Amino acid sequence: MTSKESPSREELVNRAVELVPVLEKNAHWHERHRRLSPETVAALEESGLLKLRVPTRYGGYESDMRTVVDVIAELGRGDGSTAWVMAVWAISSWMAGLFPDAVQDEIFAAPNVRVSGILSPTAVAVPTEGGVVLNGKWSFNSGALQSSWNTNAAVLMTPDGPQPIMVAVPLADLEIIDDWHTTGLRGSGSVTTVAADLFVPEPRVLPMVPVLMGQHRSVANADSPIYRAPFMPTACATISAPALGLAKAAKQAFFERLPGRKISYTSYESQAEAPLTHLQVADAVTRIDEAEFHAHRAAALLDTKGPTGEAWTLEERARIRLDLGAVCQRTKEAVDILNTASGGSSVYTTVPIQRIERDVQTLNLHSILHPNTNLELYGRIACGLEPNTLYL
Repeated sequence: MTSKESPSREELVNRAVELVPVLEKNAHWHERHRRLSPETVAALEESGLLKLRVPTRYGGYESDMRTVVDVIAELGRGDGSTAWVMAVWAISSWMAGLFPDAVQDEIFAAPNVRVSGILSPTAVAVPTEGGVVLNGKWSFNSGALQSSWNTNAAVLMTPDGPQPIMVAVPLADLEIIDDWHTTGLRGSGSVTTVAADLFVPEPRVLPMVPVLMGQHRSVANADSPIYRAPFMPTACATISAPALGLAKAAKQAFFERLPGRKISYTSYESQAEAPLTHLQVADAVTRIDEAEFHAHRAAALLDTKGPTGEAWTLEERARIRLDLGAVCQRTKEAVDILNTASGGSSVYTTVPIQRIERDVQTLNLHSILHPNTNLELYGRIACGLEPNTLYL
């Protein structure tokens, strides 16, 4: 299947901007029901944004990373859970493009197919004739309730020892445990999925180490710039966007409530006239700008090296992790400042800032996004030590 020329970055970002009011309206529904609403999913489908990282031969856009970051950040202004699930769907759709072409034909057979995935290898695969038998579970499986496929990590038991792998599995083959009862990103539906003696045919099994190094088994995607990038930099740049969007949402939410507000138990009849407010706003905006710098720097490196196929240095890989950590750190700091300045009335569930605060805190606790982990990793390499992880 061939596709028309992909929409421009400006057009796709504008589509995301148009969805913000819908996401703002549905955000409370997402929290109550712990998943995205049918209206939100339908709006995402209609916008075409689910095609951001789908191969062009299936009608996708193969958008560059800067476009992906800017689109998802805009969605984050409307709702953090939606932005997070969209980031997972974008990464996992891209990941599906690393499998053999026949597997991709199977995955992308339906238009607007939604693919979710988990990077933690918390299941075990045992070789069998024609494939592997899979047992185990994956927690934090964001978007799984509304996806058709999972691209998940597992450990393959071989005579040479355990080897990490990626598997492509239909969600219909997995048991879903609805255990997503959390304080943040409640609408992401990040449930647990379970495989029990599940046969996975060999073409749907990929060795993970080559994947992390940017090697894949797709012939059709061999010349595509977005498929010349290694996995972790691609994933990390993508998942920086929801945090950036949440920080922008906090800024918007704060200024929407500022007119007419006073500072109780003080002589300030207008919060906007207080020097403290001026300092808080300037500090928060500076941190949001710093976060955007890091998100765009990571995207720029991917978009620069992708078309050329130039090899990645260890420092460049670690710097993407550094950028991710910096985005999360600076956005949380900015949201904390604006939340603190929002007053006691902001604790009501109808006021967005309290949800934004919980969502950005949840992102900062994610093992891949955690600022401390990412900064330490870069620091190790900058100091001449070997990395303490394969996830680079």
